[in-house]
Amino acid sequence: MERVPDQDFQHSEDDSLPENKLEGIEKDSWPITEQAQRLLKIHGTNGMESKKLGVTWSGLTVKGLSNDAVFNENVLSQFNPFTKAGYDAPLKTIISESSGCVKPGEMLLVLGNPGAGCTSLLNILSNRRLGYAEVNGNVSFGCMSSDEAKNYRAQIIMNVEEEVFFPTLSVGQTIDFATRLTVPSQLPLSINSAEKYSQSFKEFLLNSLAMEHTHDTKVGDAYIRGVSGGERKRVSILECLATRGSIFCWDNSTRGLDASTALDWAKTMRLMTDTLGLTTIATLYQAGNAVFEQFDKVLILDEGKQIFYGLRQDAVPFMEKLGFYCDPAANKADYLTSVTVPSARVIMEGYKKDFPKNKDEILAAFHQSSFHEFMLSELDYPQSEEAGRNTAAFRDTVASEKAGLLPQNPTATTSFLTQVKATVIRQYQIVWGDKATIVVKQASTIIQALVAGSLFYQAPDHSGGLFLRGGALFFCLLYPAFMAMSEVTDSFTGRPVLAKHRSFALHYPAAWVIAQIAVDIPVSIFQWSHFGIVIYFMVGLKTTASAFFTFWIIVLASAMAMTAFYRMVGAAFPTFDAATKVSGLTTSAFFLYMGYMIAKPAIKDWFVWIFWINPMSYAYEAVLGNELEGGVFPCVGPNLVPSGPGYEQVLGGQSCAGIGGALPGASLVTGEQYLSSFSFSTSHKWRNFSTICAWWLFFVVVVIIFTSGWKEVGEGGRGLLIPREKQRKTLQALKIDEESQVNEKPDFVSGSTDPEIQGELFHNTSIFTWKTLTYKVKTPSGERTLLENVQGYVKPGMLGALMGSSGAGKTTLLDVLAQRKTDGTIHGSVLVDGRSLPVSFQRSAGYVEQMDVHESLATVREALEFSALLRQSRETPQEEKLRYVDTIVDLLQLRDIQHTLVGTPGAGLSVEQRKRLTIGVELVAKPSILIFLDEPTSGLDGQAAYNTISFLRKLAAAGQAILVTIHQPSAQLFSQFDTLLLLAKGGKTVYFGDIGDNANTVKGYFESHGAPCPPDANPAEHMIEVVSGSLSAGKDWTQIWLDSMQCEQLSQHIDEIIDDAASKPPGTVDDGHAFASPMWTQIKLVAQRMNVSLYRNTEYVNNKVIMHILLALLNGFTFWMIGDSLGDLKLRLFTIFSFIFVAPGTISQLQPLFINRRDIYETREKKSKTYHWVPFVTGLIVSELPYLLVCAVMYYVCWYFTAGLPAAAKYAGSTFVVVVSPTASRICMEEEYTNDHRSYSMSCSIQALAR
Repeated sequence: MERVPDQDFQHSEDDSLPENKLEGIEKDSWPITEQAQRLLKIHGTNGMESKKLGVTWSGLTVKGLSNDAVFNENVLSQFNPFTKAGYDAPLKTIISESSGCVKPGEMLLVLGNPGAGCTSLLNILSNRRLGYAEVNGNVSFGCMSSDEAKNYRAQIIMNVEEEVFFPTLSVGQTIDFATRLTVPSQLPLSINSAEKYSQSFKEFLLNSLAMEHTHDTKVGDAYIRGVSGGERKRVSILECLATRGSIFCWDNSTRGLDASTALDWAKTMRLMTDTLGLTTIATLYQAGNAVFEQFDKVLILDEGKQIFYGLRQDAVPFMEKLGFYCDPAANKADYLTSVTVPSARVIMEGYKKDFPKNKDEILAAFHQSSFHEFMLSELDYPQSEEAGRNTAAFRDTVASEKAGLLPQNPTATTSFLTQVKATVIRQYQIVWGDKATIVVKQASTIIQALVAGSLFYQAPDHSGGLFLRGGALFFCLLYPAFMAMSEVTDSFTGRPVLAKHRSFALHYPAAWVIAQIAVDIPVSIFQWSHFGIVIYFMVGLKTTASAFFTFWIIVLASAMAMTAFYRMVGAAFPTFDAATKVSGLTTSAFFLYMGYMIAKPAIKDWFVWIFWINPMSYAYEAVLGNELEGGVFPCVGPNLVPSGPGYEQVLGGQSCAGIGGALPGASLVTGEQYLSSFSFSTSHKWRNFSTICAWWLFFVVVVIIFTSGWKEVGEGGRGLLIPREKQRKTLQALKIDEESQVNEKPDFVSGSTDPEIQGELFHNTSIFTWKTLTYKVKTPSGERTLLENVQGYVKPGMLGALMGSSGAGKTTLLDVLAQRKTDGTIHGSVLVDGRSLPVSFQRSAGYVEQMDVHESLATVREALEFSALLRQSRETPQEEKLRYVDTIVDLLQLRDIQHTLVGTPGAGLSVEQRKRLTIGVELVAKPSILIFLDEPTSGLDGQAAYNTISFLRKLAAAGQAILVTIHQPSAQLFSQFDTLLLLAKGGKTVYFGDIGDNANTVKGYFESHGAPCPPDANPAEHMIEVVSGSLSAGKDWTQIWLDSMQCEQLSQHIDEIIDDAASKPPGTVDDGHAFASPMWTQIKLVAQRMNVSLYRNTEYVNNKVIMHILLALLNGFTFWMIGDSLGDLKLRLFTIFSFIFVAPGTISQLQPLFINRRDIYETREKKSKTYHWVPFVTGLIVSELPYLLVCAVMYYVCWYFTAGLPAAAKYAGSTFVVVVSPTASRICMEEEYTNDHRSYSMSCSIQALAR
């Protein structure tokens, strides 16, 4: 590493930011200190020229395939040739004629409603064009074209909305990996090593967004406990910043962040943009005014058309000049996106007739304005001297940062050796972070070795032990190969992360593959050494050091080769179903053609090539030759003729019979002779070992080739999914226009005002209170308090807001109140009507979780009916339950999409529609106590968020009691709430009480304690800043609250509520049932839903059937027309034994499907007491049975007659049983193990035992 002078990094006035960027902002409010600013310069430029670039685009038009309404075929309709005849998906315009320029040091905010094309614009401006049918127009990065810029993808960074990480890594490990791979070759003089550089940069990044306290906490995901959702979003932001890029595109990067943290992010980007000359482009939802003010320019899209581009301070006046009124307290960003929404915009007096009615008229007004001329004047930037100078300096700076050992025009920064080192460290951290999986794998391996060793225990040293020894060695190769099949699943699990890092150009895919191998070697040595030692000496194999270590190295090499093979299969296929189909087929082929079940001389000519390309056949010949080399085995029992009664005293004249390789008249057989009957030779041991290693190397190379082609999922047309069987019913209700449903912004608030609908809603009468609530959990560092002395209440007709900074414990409080915490200790009281919680509380309280978890292949109406039928009282008639579903459908304005599939994010319902469905699923259950909602506006644009909260306001007016956690509420949203519970870090109360008109009550409280809210400030943002942001002024606001009169009054008021409620009859009558529906009803409805889901899952069903057919044909033609001789009996046994090898492919295919269903059950339906686990397991088995029966028939027809077996009905019945039983047992195993590896390890053990 070279070091260059960091001449500009001394204390000087030059380190300050340009005055025009700091105007109106207090210096103390910046999240980054002066020392950090100097460190930023060091890491950003290394004392050299800044990497200034800029991006300019003109006439940009983007088109994608129109998926406005895609039909989802079912098992039967897929064979109908008329349904697809003549259908050709048209192209739709996503972005139309967009132009603009973002120069170095500028920040552009792209605004638009969902489906407006904001994300697509950011994709193109970050040079990510995958998934689009056409991209027309010019896009220049500095002076470079988009093709030239591909060599600099490490400098053009896109932060996508979804967070993709390895969940078992800690925050520190995740950021450390990124900083290690962006260390430049030339270091500043103040930093003397690459290690110091990466560690100081990591500390700077963590400190910049206040994440240093999470350094040792797992990142986690929806199912692995880790940092909070807001903190996970910050990790995503920091990982992007670690790339030290030049152009940054941020897609809704403040989703899930509280107002204070969102502002910190915006200020951090403002600082970095100014200091380093970055180009920053962002699209944000619900951006507060303080965040909005950080940007230089604004671009507004509406249905792909650019209706404004210009300076940030000119955007609002332009729209006001057109007649659109802007409330002084409104979020300016929300105002700018609402001008094309009739229900949201407000027209000023005097403009009622002349204002632009739609996007086309606004666009025409923009083209006639001076702002359009300003835009055109900036499009010449790529031809300017400044751009040429910056681009040349950019090329030189980037080239100087590259390690000298990299190839010409490299995209990565560090040397390949550094990449390998970093990826090896990370891979060990991933493995070690999931210790439970290591324990399960090792335990199952040792148990399997003990069981198999006992099965072949002390195989005799005569002819009767030859076949046993061969079987034991076959098993020693079979079980590690079974375990390696989990690599197919792993390749799809890790693919999104690797694709993201590839887009960042952090490392070459080969480094990741080598890292996997580096971890494989010690893990495999540890695992298979225990396995080998146990089974080797229990079976009584040859007890010489050379024989054992030869066995050990060949088993290890075979395990490594099969691991690489299954990684190759996983890497080569784009879908998991295709990969499992191939892995299942090749697994059976490899085991059939090892030389154990059918000897090489008996292999049919048309399949002998499988033997030669099979790594397992070389391994089996090597271990069998190693064991039998030099051995002499006397023939005994039935292998010696004459033998039996009357021949016991015969001392001579006997010879071996039925033993392969035995010479005529001989009474014993040598190991070499026995091997010759298989066409094996003891001299092939090391040749075969070399061949196995060669196969391993070949598989590794192919993995690298395919892995290098992995890309992040591309954008394109997205739309609704309509099940084919509901085609006519759906199309009658659904109006499809050029833009998909994502572009529509249904104003479902208006529907909720219907008095008739409101009158049909269920009205709550219970009062919910909690007092002195404390929640503690045990951590490796000791007991940790997550909630401390929290108290409050919710009454019918009351809409309460629960707010606080990220990690303050908002979701934790909701989980504790909803009785969804299963670990830790809870102190305090949680009461309903002054009484202990009833048995039915969990199903009587609705809980709308932040994640919209649904069965993807169910329709909207099916999801609602499922919840209503199972969660409403068992005394309520079914007709009445379904009528209430109709009420909620109308209330939520879901009538036109009620027969469309929920789908997955990006293919199915839009974000807002999924959120409405999630709310509806809880409402149809008629929650009789209250409704909890966790971040219902997260990920929604400003108008959708307003619609959602306004809708909740209507529900409260109808008598519902509602408690909502919310981030970044605008002043308009905040005014909808009645009460506020404000939490500080550590789950400590800062305020609970009324909000008041225009938030006067809560503002008065903070003003009385020295924190007045400015007149033009958003009170919600102001409070977060006061409590945990830059305005806290070192005050302990928790203690201020505890010492306040309001706190004392709250305690007294809660006591009065409890006493008064306890003296009256309870508002909610407990029926004494944990589940609302009887067991038989649960079984029937759950099985029905799973049956319908599989009926629509054509890819899964087709792959299952095709796999059975291919495996049957392989088995049948391998044992083609078995004869009736004594030697053919063994072949009959093995063709039946081979049938068992259907299980590995089918159960590996079933695994992700089941885990997805179990996650839905564990995450939502189990916690809400929707149904018992017995119906869940029963439904899984019952839904699979019809398809297993079809597969059994197909397998029987394709296999039984080609193998020449007797065509008796009793054999067909046994075939059906064998097909069904492994799948059923697999489902039961999945119920116990929540991790892919653990469930797969246990299933491999049970399958091996069955063999």
